[in-house]
Amino acid sequence: MKSPQARIIPRNEHSISRKLISPSALKVMYRLEQAGFKAYLVGGSIRDILLGIQPKDFDIATNAHPEQVHKLFSNSRLIGRRFKLVHVLFGREVIEVATFRASSDKEESPSQRQTADGMLTRDNVYGTIEEDALRRDFTANALYYSATDFNIYDYTNAIEDIEEKQLRLIGDPEERYREDPVRMLRALRFAEKLGFSIESNAEHAISDFAQLMQSVASARLFDEVIKLFVSGCGLNIYFRLKQHTLFEAMFPAVANSLANHDSEGTYDRFIQAGLLNTDKRIKEDKPITPAFLYAVLLWPEVHRLWIQKQSEGLPEFPAMQQAAQAAIESQLSSIMIPKRFLLNMKEIWEMQIRLTKNHGNRGLQIVQLPRFRAGYDFLLLREKAGEIIPGLGDWWTKFQITNPPPEHKRRTERPKSRPSRRKRPPNSQRNSN
Repeated sequence: MKSPQARIIPRNEHSISRKLISPSALKVMYRLEQAGFKAYLVGGSIRDILLGIQPKDFDIATNAHPEQVHKLFSNSRLIGRRFKLVHVLFGREVIEVATFRASSDKEESPSQRQTADGMLTRDNVYGTIEEDALRRDFTANALYYSATDFNIYDYTNAIEDIEEKQLRLIGDPEERYREDPVRMLRALRFAEKLGFSIESNAEHAISDFAQLMQSVASARLFDEVIKLFVSGCGLNIYFRLKQHTLFEAMFPAVANSLANHDSEGTYDRFIQAGLLNTDKRIKEDKPITPAFLYAVLLWPEVHRLWIQKQSEGLPEFPAMQQAAQAAIESQLSSIMIPKRFLLNMKEIWEMQIRLTKNHGNRGLQIVQLPRFRAGYDFLLLREKAGEIIPGLGDWWTKFQITNPPPEHKRRTERPKSRPSRRKRPPNSQRNSN
């Protein structure tokens, strides 16, 4: 493939300023340059600044190899086998540094491997900035900014696509999706998040190759699903995943429940209500937990099995436990959900039974359980979707007002007068734990 020529956009023709770039990212670029390497801010951070969005992450591309980068920064770590990267750590901030990658049409070597279907399982063949630009997924993510000359380097007409709000895949859609099927998810996420249209050939090919998602590592898909649904536009992404049969490829058992056991649309409304609630929490800058999100996504299958097992004669609690386990096992073949989240998910589902036991003093005991609040929010979603008759959620809402959980009481009650403290012996030390 012929190397593209860069369009160089000087500082007086773009809006990228060092004031908008993480000081940590600038430190990394400057040190790489001082060591004799080339270093550029690359990808989504440039795109976002040009769109008037403050980036959350700053990635750097360089001609230094990962081991060379790692040697320069004592606060760094080498990660990845499929794509070897360096993470430079500044407290909680992580600056990701990647080496320029070469064209994928080079002869396969131990550093670059593909499956028979064309999926790249290892890609550590290094090249030039021109080759690296063509290896990026979308033109909007293929801009390079230099902190030394303050220019933007555009090898793929990215500036024009950003101005036209178009998401254009670099290269042939079939080849690029086969190399990495996750690009289909990224296409939908970027399009919704940025308000871009997807170039027609790239969008039409998604439905054709949706089943390739089944070849993606299940652990990787866990993170990708989180990115989709905490983007602030999760509901719209859900609609597009279903439109392109990607949801079916990632959540086959749930998709079956939606298609064959949801004649009244209750399950679908429940997922929509959950994702709409998540979008709202994102906009209000409230926390989102993966356990709650996955509990919502898997509920149609859990509920179907729960009803089925009760009809077979099991009491409701054992039926719920068996349904939860069966739904989880069927899902883990597609998406590997960490055990700590699975335990929380089960508690949220089991809380749906506990919340019906609100007679006597049970209410006071239930509100003190660790997963009460999540279970209560989940119950409200079920009522909103029409799965259960409204009323129980309202009862618990009023109950919390008159009987707030212990931690809420401690925040709202006036402090009582304290007895005078005894003086400590002069040599005593406070426990710092």
